[in-house]
Amino acid sequence: MSDAADTPQIYLITPSDFDLTSFPDRLAACLDSNDIGCVRLALATKDDSKIARAADALRAVTHARDVALVIESHVLMVDRLGLDGVHLLDAARSVNKIRKDLGDDAIIGAFCGNSRHDGMTAGELGADYVSFGPVGASALGDGRTADLELFTWWSEMIEVPVVAEGALDAALIRLLTPHTDFFGFGDEIWREDDAAAALGTLLKAMTS
Repeated sequence: MSDAADTPQIYLITPSDFDLTSFPDRLAACLDSNDIGCVRLALATKDDSKIARAADALRAVTHARDVALVIESHVLMVDRLGLDGVHLLDAARSVNKIRKDLGDDAIIGAFCGNSRHDGMTAGELGADYVSFGPVGASALGDGRTADLELFTWWSEMIEVPVVAEGALDAALIRLLTPHTDFFGFGDEIWREDDAAAALGTLLKAMTS
């Protein structure tokens, strides 16, 4: 559960596609310049060989720095690729089965949109964390956002760690800092030439 005196941890989300010749170095720069709690491999491709190559490259970067690497959706690849867990996109629907399949040591996260009910259910079924989003306005999805009231309620009532992600900016970060355990940053930093510097700028909002 969040405490207003705590600074949220940072959770990085990879782009949906990236160049393997340059992205691992960009990720390493972010990990070396800031304290990162977890990285999510979130490729959009269904090409398992491409996913495997990306996972191998990023695992070398993250594990050398003692940072967990989870993969989005592809449960069967967790053990095969030596990853730390999986981030599920179907809210609470498969958490119970995946926990049984992967065991107690694997990290299991569940994206629950803006649904308090789905988040609570995912936590009860064994998710290690729940993520809500998008927090900011986005042209993607159906226009619904995860608002401050959801995070405020969660931080007061629920012990399962929560991630705020999606269309974050400095104002939203300042608003949510007392009420979330993690901020999930993706396109907010990778769209910039210097992702590590962009991340540092966003992190300043947590203490400003």
